[in-house]
Amino acid sequence: MKRTATAHWTGDVQTGQGNLTTMSGTLSDTPYSFKTRFQNDDGKSGTNPEELIAAAHAGCFTMALSAALTKAGFTADSLHTTAEVDMHPGENGFSIEAIALNLQATIPTISAEQFQELAQDAKANCPVSKALAAVPISMTAELA
Repeated sequence: MKRTATAHWTGDVQTGQGNLTTMSGTLSDTPYSFKTRFQNDDGKSGTNPEELIAAAHAGCFTMALSAALTKAGFTADSLHTTAEVDMHPGENGFSIEAIALNLQATIPTISAEQFQELAQDAKANCPVSKALAAVPISMTAELA
């Protein structure tokens, strides 16, 4: 299985602009720029690579947890994950220093211990977590 996305950029890094398109069409000429990446905190002017990493990680982790729950005989009423990518400037430019996964779940009949065990396993073994293993990944998981 292969998935693709394309990026197109024109101009210099500070005043130039680009767009991102995904194979599925979910992103279609979606704008990104220095401003949308580093200056526009509300994210309304376009996307940025870190936001897309956060979306990919939240989606992958949540789906991996759903699969683990199914295998263990549970069905979630709700799994809601927020992924926060923490990026900072350093001597060699910007780097992603941490990712925090925050999960709120409603799962009938599961014990708190089983829930935590399955959530930790999903965090460690979802494909995106594996790909991002060079970055510290934390997780809070709350069961309603």
